[in-house]
Amino acid sequence: MTTATGAADLAPRQYAWEIEADALKVRVGRNRMAVDGLTLSLGTGTHGLLGPNGAGKTTLIRALATVLRPAEGDLRLFGASVRGGTEQRETRRRIGYLPQEFGYYKRFTVREFVEYMAWLKEVPKRDIPGAVQRAVERVGLADRADERMKALSGGMVRRVGIAQAIVNDPAVLLLDEPTVGLDPAQRLRFRELLQQLGRDTCVVVSTHLVEDVAAACSDVVLFAEGRLVFQGTPAELAAAGSDDQPGDSPLERGYSALLDTSRGKGAW
Repeated sequence: MTTATGAADLAPRQYAWEIEADALKVRVGRNRMAVDGLTLSLGTGTHGLLGPNGAGKTTLIRALATVLRPAEGDLRLFGASVRGGTEQRETRRRIGYLPQEFGYYKRFTVREFVEYMAWLKEVPKRDIPGAVQRAVERVGLADRADERMKALSGGMVRRVGIAQAIVNDPAVLLLDEPTVGLDPAQRLRFRELLQQLGRDTCVVVSTHLVEDVAAACSDVVLFAEGRLVFQGTPAELAAAGSDDQPGDSPLERGYSALLDTSRGKGAW
């Protein structure tokens, strides 16, 4: 498969981890520290970011995408410190990002929208047609590529969102609740895609669905109240639980046990 390359891709690798956070704090609004003192390193592989609603997962993903600036601490992508703003242009070329909700032009076809996003990400003009075709094929939309976005179902729109996130062959791929709106068969195919992408990409998938992490992720990061609760393999997460914990699977029981420990047993 031919991919677009730039100076950053050809340069010798000078960093140990694609993502490094050291005592990272990210503020939402004036007073709430949604990420509160996070220290974390992530490299090539598929990393599941788990946690309850309000844990700070979306804020962390937005900080990794350079949408939000760190309030304190240090965040490094590809070995370079992130401070937000236009100086992050080169870093952003190497990131793929799917937010929980993304805007699109309803009159665009699938192909036109993904082409537009490739142009925004500064994929070389000669490479855009091939990059777009590969992206829509990988999400199973090659036969719908010339349909308008407004004619698609919610699950298909979500798949277009995944296509635009991978069209630039990113070195870091950030996906915030990517399986929302996907039916069971689509979720199975998406898990297979995650496994493929994680072979040579640092993929971070934010979700509250433990089964998605079990099936697709090599590493689990459990996040609660803005803090790291656990990092390890799915097997290690499962081993943290016991039969008296709530949950329908060992992974869910491990998830429940670790959250109970972090915030007090029985808390919502």
